[in-house]
Amino acid sequence: MGEGSMSNDRWPQERAVSWQAASGWLFGCNFTPSTAGNQLEMWQASTFDEATIRRELGWAARLGMNTVRVYLHDLLFAEDEVGFMERIDRFLEIAHGYRIGSVLVLLDGVWHPRPRLGAQRSPRPGVHNSMWVQSPGSDVLHDQAQWPRVQAYVQGVIRRFANDSRVVAWDLFNEPDQIDATTLALGSRDRKAAAATALLASVFDWARGADAAQPLTVGLWEYDVEGRPVHNALNELVVEQSDIISFHCYEPRAKLLRVLDALSVHQRPLLCTEWLARSVGSTVDLLQVFAQHGVGAINWGLVDGRTQTRFPWRSWDEPIADDEPWFHEILHSDGSPYDEAEVHTMREISRAFGRPERR
Repeated sequence: MGEGSMSNDRWPQERAVSWQAASGWLFGCNFTPSTAGNQLEMWQASTFDEATIRRELGWAARLGMNTVRVYLHDLLFAEDEVGFMERIDRFLEIAHGYRIGSVLVLLDGVWHPRPRLGAQRSPRPGVHNSMWVQSPGSDVLHDQAQWPRVQAYVQGVIRRFANDSRVVAWDLFNEPDQIDATTLALGSRDRKAAAATALLASVFDWARGADAAQPLTVGLWEYDVEGRPVHNALNELVVEQSDIISFHCYEPRAKLLRVLDALSVHQRPLLCTEWLARSVGSTVDLLQVFAQHGVGAINWGLVDGRTQTRFPWRSWDEPIADDEPWFHEILHSDGSPYDEAEVHTMREISRAFGRPERR
């Protein structure tokens, strides 16, 4: 972004550092109740499962978690703004009861590009996140005439919770340029990347206009061999506009350390909003690395359920053996641990590095 960008509206470094001091070390998971397979199924009135949410957030708290990252969806706002806001408020209150704050994700560029409201199809057996949907859908992403609807959603949700201490941060757009069926059909990722970058620039502008007391961020997720974010227009925008630096890293220890080193040059709080992929080397013991570096750590998944993210990404292309180690997730559907040693590690590190009181 050039001199005429909105970068002056970004939080000063001092404010970001003060936010981190007040928040303490953030530890938690990306949360979808086990009875929901995607964002729509989690939040629609007919499938909003408050009992399961309450039970599973209780399990998260017992692991020592103090933060969850939760995905919303623009179609839910367009369909029933009042009801959707009420359900978000109920979720935040349940989490708050367990001293858990929430990172709210507004938009998402991953998996199915054509979301539809209503009853969601069942998950494909053995396939990772087979129900997950993008927000907005590809028809909106590539049609700027429809972006005012996205603006109404972004600003409507942020303004409603702009001064709500139960909200930790706003994650504006998850992996905006991620490859999907539409990009593959077109034979190039460039078109999606260009549209996503343009939309994200507007989203930052809209979000600033909503005057949130919480930081705005978008996660970096692709790196070169040295652990530096891939150089492109989208990542440049993300780094220049994010109040805190959030990122995904499903890499083993050595690469994770390179990523942390590369991101530390920005001298902003670091928050890893996705990690833990056992079969590719991102394992629970890395929580110690995050804690020792003062980097917030939000792993993917909590309870094995309809997202089926205990199966690896490659399950989209090949069958997975029943005895393969879980990819994501921490607990079985009855709350018992996948691995007792992992749960012990989480509790010990959480106790050592503290859990801030949330009011």
